[in-house]
Amino acid sequence: MNLLLDSYVFLWWKSADPRLTPAVVDAIGTAAVVYVSAATTWELGLKINLGKLRLPEAVEDGVRTAGFRELPMTFRHTRLAVELPMHHKDPFDRMLVAQAAAEGLTIVTHDTLITRYEVAVLRVP
Repeated sequence: MNLLLDSYVFLWWKSADPRLTPAVVDAIGTAAVVYVSAATTWELGLKINLGKLRLPEAVEDGVRTAGFRELPMTFRHTRLAVELPMHHKDPFDRMLVAQAAAEGLTIVTHDTLITRYEVAVLRVP
């Protein structure tokens, strides 16, 4: 199974947050490939610039040191994102849904709104 982490799950992984259950930790640790979207680095970068978030390293460095892969945004992804039903208004989460649908990925998320889309989801309780 190939996974796509949402922003919070990525941050929780990096900080060994106990909100990640053993089953989720195992799924991430044993996945064939774990992706972090360019949309996530954009979202977290905005939060850093606004002073809402502080990280010990650049997001891109954190992705690499965790052994995850970057998932770029493509024209196909953006087209799919704007065509999605408006179950979720957050453009970053909509991009993750579009990317997961386009690439056959399972999104690892705590966000219940994402489960409204026809995409595989691994929920963090």
